[in-house]
Amino acid sequence: MAENGKQDMGTGSVKKLMVKMAVPALVAQLVNLLYNIVDRIYIGHLPEIGALALTGVGLFTPILMLLTAFAMLAGAGGAPRAAIAMGKGDTDTAERIMGNCFTVLLGMAVVLTAALLEYAPGLLRLFGASDATLPYAVSYGRIYLLGSIFVLIVMGMNPFITTQGFARVSMLTTVIGAVINIVLDPILMFGFGLGVRGAAIATVLSQAVSAVWILRFLTGKKTVLRLKAANMALRREVILPCLGLGASSFVMVSTESVLSVCFTSSLSRYGGDVAVGAMTVLTSINQLITMPLSGICQGGQPLISYNYGAGKRERVKEAFFCQFAVCVAYTTVFWAALMAFPRLFAGIFTNDTELVRYTGWAIRIFLACCFSVGFQISCQQAFMALGQAKISLLMACLRKLILLIPLIFILPPFFTDKAMAVFLAEPVSDFAAAAVTTFTFFRFFRKLMKGEKA
Repeated sequence: MAENGKQDMGTGSVKKLMVKMAVPALVAQLVNLLYNIVDRIYIGHLPEIGALALTGVGLFTPILMLLTAFAMLAGAGGAPRAAIAMGKGDTDTAERIMGNCFTVLLGMAVVLTAALLEYAPGLLRLFGASDATLPYAVSYGRIYLLGSIFVLIVMGMNPFITTQGFARVSMLTTVIGAVINIVLDPILMFGFGLGVRGAAIATVLSQAVSAVWILRFLTGKKTVLRLKAANMALRREVILPCLGLGASSFVMVSTESVLSVCFTSSLSRYGGDVAVGAMTVLTSINQLITMPLSGICQGGQPLISYNYGAGKRERVKEAFFCQFAVCVAYTTVFWAALMAFPRLFAGIFTNDTELVRYTGWAIRIFLACCFSVGFQISCQQAFMALGQAKISLLMACLRKLILLIPLIFILPPFFTDKAMAVFLAEPVSDFAAAAVTTFTFFRFFRKLMKGEKA
């Protein structure tokens, strides 16, 4: 069943394989949350300036998400294609896919670093930074951007480790970096008195170590797909299908960037720095919901993709329904906890009394329908695992571009409390998008399992 940590995805119990694949991926995603959340927890508790510094660093979120989006364009698009090729027994094609995606990631890193370093201060103003919060946003952002190449390598290449069945190795990529980050944060922030700059330096150093770990594994002897210079020359027929499939993940994450700008600019107008600070906390809590879902689906993706490529429909069906049930159960339990103890969650990120009170109120509005996200993400990610790039992209666009962003601007004129109306846009779009995506996927999946043209 397993050799050197690799799982054979074509045989054996699907549920046991799902656990072996999903648990390490889930742990990796939970640990990955610590990169940003631990930073924010420490920053929010800085003496005297905690609330302003937290708000300032939160304003950098759209740029951070944009970097992640470009990494996912190559990684989330290339990894399923590589898995499908492996399922067909075509290892050479899978290696060409990985090499081409690595080249694209390096090119993206150079262009994005240069462009964002130049325009970051102006962009942060556009995002809603005030005179009080801008210095903290710029201090954190400039250092983080200098290490963006490591972010792109980690986010873009780690899926190629997972998709080969090396879930534990993929998990260690994140665990190693996160542990380094957690250790360095208090040393640099408080011990050396570097404040938000110390948080940024800790993050960059931890991502650098993770990037080295990934490259050593993918060029070593234990990997199935080896990263070779001969496969790094870009070929249209190899890279374009990967970017096409990755477009849905790119849209999902990049629209989070646009969405963050829409939220912070609107809340800055209607609620001031305290509303923008609350949005920083809400974004972090939202990551506690969505990133574990991503981990669960990362565990399911290789099973679904490999067995789909191998023509084993019953195993595809069993893997999807296992993924679906876990995603829905997780979001339902998390939603219940949020609705019962909103201020407890707010207090994790700040000790500022006013910000905790305001955020506790906002949680019950903003995350009122977060239970439905489990339906939407599990189905949308399953479309990707099955190589359905177009429909996956459409479902990714539905929640944010078609529903949420317009609602942020449509709802406020109809309410006296305009900040509340901005927060209300989230649950309305969550529920509507989940209903449409779930219905569409099950209709498609039923036909696929019957061997009909979907």
